[in-house]
Amino acid sequence: MGTPDDEAVLQAIFNPDSPFGDILGLDLGEETEKDEDGVFPQAQLEQSKVLELQGVMAAEAGDLSTALEKFGQAICLLPERASGYNNRAQARRLQGDVAGALEDLDRALELSGGRGRAARQAFVQRGLLARLQGRDEDARGDLERAARLGSPFARRQLVLLNPYAALCNRMLADMMGQLRGPRGGR
Repeated sequence: MGTPDDEAVLQAIFNPDSPFGDILGLDLGEETEKDEDGVFPQAQLEQSKVLELQGVMAAEAGDLSTALEKFGQAICLLPERASGYNNRAQARRLQGDVAGALEDLDRALELSGGRGRAARQAFVQRGLLARLQGRDEDARGDLERAARLGSPFARRQLVLLNPYAALCNRMLADMMGQLRGPRGGR
């Protein structure tokens, strides 16, 4: 059995594009994030988290209008909590409302002070939206901030934005494939 660092290397090699790619327990910013919600009244926080979870479940089921409603309720309950804005941004983006998603992400970053899990997720989302819009320099800036906050996914996206690193990664993947040998073999 390897160390957690060994597992992280193998994960990066064999699953380089897995979404958000975090390996449980290896999240660099994990320890500082546990206190992020400590400033909110416990009862309201719990209710807000339940609403957000219901929103996520609705979004995963394809019911974006219910998801947006639940995220909106969570935001009304705790308007100074960044997480609800992050979640609503994702639902808005899925609905095609990129401008609304960007507004929510900016608000999440403002509320989080650019620190913690909420900021990391907002920087990743905003960076991906910038990439989709062809604004690679803006994407690079947001992804660099997310990477500094501990996002392995953002680090991989930064590599993809670097054409030389992307070429090296492709060559490494090809070599690994050749080392594994032909499938369906002898």
